[in-house]
Parts: sequence; C-alpha cells; structure tokens
Amino acid sequence: MAKYFEVTVTVHHEVDGGKGGTKIKKVKESYLVDAMTVTEAEAKVVGEFESAGITVIMKYLQLERVKSSK
Repeated sequence: MAKYFEVTVTVHHEVDGGKGGTKIKKVKESYLVDAMTVTEAEAKVVGEFESAGITVIMKYLQLERVKSSK
C-alpha cells in the first residue's frame, strides 16, 4: 500500500523590489509525495529543489491517507 506525505516548504524567491533593488519573497508551497517514510519524502523534495539550484526550508511533513480509486 502506498503512503503519501504532505510536505509544506518555504521557498525564497528573489523579486524586483522597485527603485532598482531586489527583495526576497517567501512562498509556502505544498507537495504530495509518494514515499515509505518521512525521511524518504524529505529527501525526494530536497533533491528536486537542489537539482534546480533552489534552497528550500522544510516546515512540516504530515502523513496523508489517500483512498485508492479501485
């Protein structure tokens, strides 16, 4: 049986702050990850962001019960 974890992360995006400057905007994003353990779910999310060159801060991971479509 598959386990799904809801992973909420905070991503820092650099945006134009006007007046020739930039500022950091914090954006919360949620992902549903298919993994056997919390550690595996965290590693998958961090790996995806690192491959894109983005630093991510984990906020929380929660086990989600998802019903199958069978």
